[in-house]
Amino acid sequence: MIPHVDLKKLTPAEQIAGENAEETGLLKEMLQNATAYLRNFQWCPPIESIYMGCGIGGVVAVFLFHFREPVQGTDEWLWVIEGDLPEAYLVLDQADNPASALELYCNLMEAWAKAVLESRPVKDIFPVNAKPSLNNANNLLKRLNFIRTQLLPRWRSAWPVK
Repeated sequence: MIPHVDLKKLTPAEQIAGENAEETGLLKEMLQNATAYLRNFQWCPPIESIYMGCGIGGVVAVFLFHFREPVQGTDEWLWVIEGDLPEAYLVLDQADNPASALELYCNLMEAWAKAVLESRPVKDIFPVNAKPSLNNANNLLKRLNFIRTQLLPRWRSAWPVK
């Protein structure tokens, strides 16, 4: 099944390039980390192809993974958010482009951080691979604020809402 994402606007993994050699290296490292993250899940089927939707080396990147077969009979495609923050995967029915995937990611991570800051349980919140500490929650909120104010406005303009 072909996703609702315009694949022509994405960068195939083998063509990922940053603004310079250093950023290209960071983006490729982030791609390796995102791939390893997914492969650590027992349910991960063989990966068919990978695309980058948007990213800044060493900060955050949004990758789209296509699997040879659906994950447990459901999703053939998943977004993976990787960077200097907790990794996460998201299904496409929740986000149809890289900017909306990153926006959804920010909302989910913010819910976790606020629960931590308010001393509420995080067990029923989107799972975050970080210790639920005040320091981690505050650092995550700072990163999310940077993404929302500095990166998402530019990336939203590249991916207008349909």
